[in-house]
Amino acid sequence: MNADIRESLGRLFANAYAAHLFAIAGFILAFFLVARLMSEKRAPANTFAWLLMMILVPYVGVPLYLILGGRKLSRVVKRKTQLRPTLPFAAVPPVATEGRPVAHALTSAGATAPVSGNRLRLLTTGEDEFAALEQHIRDAKHTIHLTTFILKMDDSGRRIVGLLEERARQGVKVRVLLDAIGCLFSSTALMGPLRRAGGEVGRFMPVIPFSSSGSANLRIHRKMAVFDHATAIMGGRNIAREYMGPSPYKKRWLDFGVVIEGPAAALLNDVFIADWCFATRQKPEKLLSEISPDVSAARGESELQVVASGPDVPGDPLYEGIVAMIQEAEKSVWIVTPYFIPDEVLLRSLVVKARAGREVTLVVPAHSNHPITDFARRYYIRELKKSGARVLLYPDGMLHAKAIIMDERIALFGSANFDLRSLFVNFEIGVFAYSRPDVMAIKGWALELIKRCKEQGPERSRRRRILGNVAEDISRLMAPLL
Repeated sequence: MNADIRESLGRLFANAYAAHLFAIAGFILAFFLVARLMSEKRAPANTFAWLLMMILVPYVGVPLYLILGGRKLSRVVKRKTQLRPTLPFAAVPPVATEGRPVAHALTSAGATAPVSGNRLRLLTTGEDEFAALEQHIRDAKHTIHLTTFILKMDDSGRRIVGLLEERARQGVKVRVLLDAIGCLFSSTALMGPLRRAGGEVGRFMPVIPFSSSGSANLRIHRKMAVFDHATAIMGGRNIAREYMGPSPYKKRWLDFGVVIEGPAAALLNDVFIADWCFATRQKPEKLLSEISPDVSAARGESELQVVASGPDVPGDPLYEGIVAMIQEAEKSVWIVTPYFIPDEVLLRSLVVKARAGREVTLVVPAHSNHPITDFARRYYIRELKKSGARVLLYPDGMLHAKAIIMDERIALFGSANFDLRSLFVNFEIGVFAYSRPDVMAIKGWALELIKRCKEQGPERSRRRRILGNVAEDISRLMAPLL
């Protein structure tokens, strides 16, 4: 046997041996990842989807899970719990939750108790919210704290950043926290002048370099601005032309936001401080020293409960609050959401309520900006309709609003969609309203929306239905991973 043949055989055996070791290492890694996956508190659909990925296509599923699969970060929970301050409510103490199942379920899951003494104003158009945002930026005396998932380099984004830059030059403490993925292409170029004017800009969990396990998947989806620690604007709108602007825009999405004054705004500022200090590694003492003692002063009569949810809290309080709302409904449950991908518990709860004769109404866009979610929602909508629920489609563009109204007793609004990502993965913020005037005002807004909607019609022809079913099945499998 000549030297060339021996060398070729040696390389062949070496490659085979390396491949064998690589396969064993991959199997061991997959084994531990599956064990970790099964130990996490996940929706069954999410667990099943990841299991299929890791078992059927391990060379794709295992790396993806290492990058995207994390749902709760114990280190983040511990650190942010230590960072989160406790505000004094001497003037307006938290409201007791005894005999109030939804509020009690939320506090038991880790949310702060409801607080009274607030004033709530609805922002039902993008023009209204843009005007309110501009006005409060101009009126702020000490601090402006702003968090958003998307801030675009369009007319709306540049105008807001320009105003923030002006206030920073005037000595107002301006802090802007941007999601590193949602603002990937705008955070550097757009925010440079603000930094030079003395404003501070933080990037939340950047993915280059990776800041922690799962950081590519765990995004801050909260949208809120807090002024002088006592007034807040929050809801579903990002800062971009399609969400808000100074004048009407034909392609603007329908969305929903509010202005909150009072102790609940101080609690939203509390969430911002924890997010900011986590992202920037600043000490909270500096930000806490800026807070005036009168931030908890009563501004109105609204009773609100602020609920932060995501990888930074031990449980899933927002999800559990929604389950409690549905289960406690005596007359009706109305859900307005851009994406409808519930887990089995939420879906069955809605189906049972509808079969029990309660009015269950779902309002979604006829066509959302994510076609895969439209295919994925078809099964859940079919199940709702079969149970007697009403499904309404908003036909005039993208519906991005998020709200749930139970009877005429409780309303929920904020940044969270009715899908697995918002309920189990994203950093989200929600507010539960318990005062009847606020609930009725939100229900009035929903009634006007419903007037513009159309009932979900029958499915299409058999051929198109078969093709649609294939796309639906694939989308349902992928949806828990998105």
